Amino acid sequence: MDTPLPHIRPMTLADCDRVSEIRIRGWQHAYRGLMPQPYLDALSVAQDAERRRTWFAQGNGAVVNLVAERDGEVVGWAAHGPYRDGEVRTGDAELYAIYLDPAHAGSGVGRALLAESVEQCSPYPRLFLWVLKENTRARRFYERAGFRPDGAEEPFDVDGVAVPEVRYVRDR
Repeated sequence: MDTPLPHIRPMTLADCDRVSEIRIRGWQHAYRGLMPQPYLDALSVAQDAERRRTWFAQGNGAVVNLVAERDGEVVGWAAHGPYRDGEVRTGDAELYAIYLDPAHAGSGVGRALLAESVEQCSPYPRLFLWVLKENTRARRFYERAGFRPDGAEEPFDVDGVAVPEVRYVRDR
């Protein structure tokens, strides 16, 4: 029997704690061996949730936060908005984040969140995202969805360790 597609909806303030739990557990699961373990172990769901509530309350609508629900439980989160080249916004869009409850990896939640983000970004000529260079699982996921690396790379500093990221793009 096929697993039903999740319900994708806009995130609400009430979702912040669960979204933070998904983000932090997602980092700890997906980035094990790719980032310093002490950094991952020190990530705090409570601190992330407090920041997320503040950002959410101050948001101006430029960043779109989506959640995926299955059987009434939030099991995934994605955020997208204008592409930032440094501090300058361009005419393109960027997928800032997509994370799942690790128990739901491979169940279609990520694909549904990505498809909805791509659809909502359709007015933009291109959709960019950054992914850890060594995160082969995520890179395959994005490549299957029509994204391709465009050659841009930059280090992401994690506790003094350079963790390289590569940029992916999907043209409209």
